[in-house]
Amino acid sequence: MSGGHDIPVRLTTPLSRWDAESLHAGDRVLLSGVVYTARDAAHARLIALLEKGQPLPFPTEGQVIYYVGPTPPRPGMPIGSAGPTTSGRMDPYTPALLAAGVTGLIGKGRRSAEVRDALVKNRAIYFAATGGAGALLALKIKSAEVVAWGDLGAEAVRRLVLEDFPLVVINDVFGNDLYEEGAAHYRVENRP
Repeated sequence: MSGGHDIPVRLTTPLSRWDAESLHAGDRVLLSGVVYTARDAAHARLIALLEKGQPLPFPTEGQVIYYVGPTPPRPGMPIGSAGPTTSGRMDPYTPALLAAGVTGLIGKGRRSAEVRDALVKNRAIYFAATGGAGALLALKIKSAEVVAWGDLGAEAVRRLVLEDFPLVVINDVFGNDLYEEGAAHYRVENRP
């Protein structure tokens, strides 16, 4: 498979194009720094702003968007359970956000051919976070604040500060797809 890093790569946002180009499908990453959350409803509003030529509620250049709708925090915690949501629902909006400068995306599940092409074209990365581990992932989030569209509740845009947030590169800037490579590897290695 493509990934060449046995030890997790430590990265801090914002991500440069060099950061993105240094990663390969299968690499493990520990991400720190600021990321922004957005799901379906927020994506629709982000695209509406882009289409009107209006500024987005967060800077896009080198930024990472995490597809998450966190639960309310317990007392003393910055955020509740914060596991990834299925990324495919954001596929119609993603190429425009990548063209606007977003360099990383975090979610779970496969991406469309259009999104994979846009990742290559814009030198960006799609990471997967572990589904079903939202409570554990929340421990890697040091702060969370709503920065736009609080009326969306769990789907509001939040500014998160991460520390060593564990991820796996699924789609890299070279067009590799870990889901496809993993399936092909399994088929070859486990033939009777």
